[in-house]
Amino acid sequence: MSSLVQSVDWLAIAPPTITAVVGLVVLVADLFVSETRKPLLGWLSVAGLAAATLMLLPLLDADRSTFCLVGDEGVCSYTADRFTLAIQFLVLGGALLAALLSVTALKDDSKRLPEGEYWFLFLSSAAGAALLPASRDLATLVVALEVASLPAFALVGLRHGDRKSSEAALKFFLSSVTATAVSLLGISFVYAATGTLHLTLVAERVQNVDGQLHTLTQTGVVLTLVGFAFKTAAVPFHFWVPDTYVGAPLPIAAYLSVIGKAVGFSGLILVTVVALPSYAHVWGPALAALAALTMTVGNVGALAQQAARAYSAVRLLAWSSVGQAGYLLVPIAAAAYSGDAEKSIGSTVAYALMYGAVNLGAFAVAALVGRAHRLNRVADYRGLYAASPLTALLLGFFLLCLAGLPPGIIGLFAKVTVFSAAVDAGLGWLAVVMAVNVVIALVYYLRWTALLFRAPEGEPMKHRLPAPLTAALALTGVLGIALSGAPQLVLRFTGTGLF
Repeated sequence: MSSLVQSVDWLAIAPPTITAVVGLVVLVADLFVSETRKPLLGWLSVAGLAAATLMLLPLLDADRSTFCLVGDEGVCSYTADRFTLAIQFLVLGGALLAALLSVTALKDDSKRLPEGEYWFLFLSSAAGAALLPASRDLATLVVALEVASLPAFALVGLRHGDRKSSEAALKFFLSSVTATAVSLLGISFVYAATGTLHLTLVAERVQNVDGQLHTLTQTGVVLTLVGFAFKTAAVPFHFWVPDTYVGAPLPIAAYLSVIGKAVGFSGLILVTVVALPSYAHVWGPALAALAALTMTVGNVGALAQQAARAYSAVRLLAWSSVGQAGYLLVPIAAAAYSGDAEKSIGSTVAYALMYGAVNLGAFAVAALVGRAHRLNRVADYRGLYAASPLTALLLGFFLLCLAGLPPGIIGLFAKVTVFSAAVDAGLGWLAVVMAVNVVIALVYYLRWTALLFRAPEGEPMKHRLPAPLTAALALTGVLGIALSGAPQLVLRFTGTGLF
């Protein structure tokens, strides 16, 4: 039997590799660093994520592949194409912003959050998330998915002595393990029917399976889709989201809302559009129905949040993220009906980049307000403009971006892109459902935005801005404003190389 792999392209695999190596360095350094110097581990992690993100720049010019089959260099396990780089930018850039939030959170809560373990788990999860969009075989895909997911369970429940945190971690763990088990069963059925794990070979062979294996193949396709629906927090597999976001440290909730979604959606795209295009008649209608259900349940759940309820700001962002997951599913479903699947997938990636920037910005403001108001209620944001004008303006801008209203042009642009993907694919009914949901979302986004500029009850509370939080707010604000000024840059960047 010939060797299965050839030489390694180290430049292609540099972004996830650097992230993983820095995680190991942090783990070892934690053994030798005194308690007073533990914050250095956080800054080392931030520097490592920045370096990993910068390593995407040399990869922009050409597609690179490695871990290929000897004798068939067109079949590879790792590919750094335009799609991969766009998702890796979202993952590593998002992780960098979440790391900046974490530096302040760990300083405020150092007695209950062990810094060395926190940063090792954080970087390990980010490395797995960066590996996943480059995966081009089912084995690498599953390994990357679990490397991204398993440390996240621990991060959610890492806060010592916090019952809410432990409960959130348990719910997240049980739902994710169920998703993994279902996915693995489906993938094993697909492998049994096709005899290969490489996505491009699966796409070829799944069309010509033996008649006796048709039922097995169809069952494998359905189970794989169900497993990834869990990972994307699609309804009805979303039940863990609100409690997990509330129980987790706020930077981890921000991380899950963006990087967790990027992991689930990139995996879903690779399985459906790349590996199983011949089963578009199965996953297309299923994802369209999931998209409609997810956006509706998410937005209605966010609308129902009461401003005075404990942790209502985080719960509203959690339900909002479920609704946003529904919008992200629309172009993937449209790819099943469209003559230009690559354009549809580009719409999902463009929306994900927009959502990632402004949602992390909203979580950054929530982290700031949460330092003074531990219950982090929506009502706590009343009069924020009187206390901190720039912070209030930024949060208002982020919320308007999520709603798709000017001056948040990038949010409007992203929603129009997704809407047009549905219309072009002939999914008029889904476009109508999306339009209704956008109107529902306007209510709770505008209600929260208006609260920022109302007269405060009593003396306005000043919010001291630590340097890491300032950096996170500045980065997300500049990115949101820049993209609102030139939204065409997003689609130009997200042209995928999947085909």
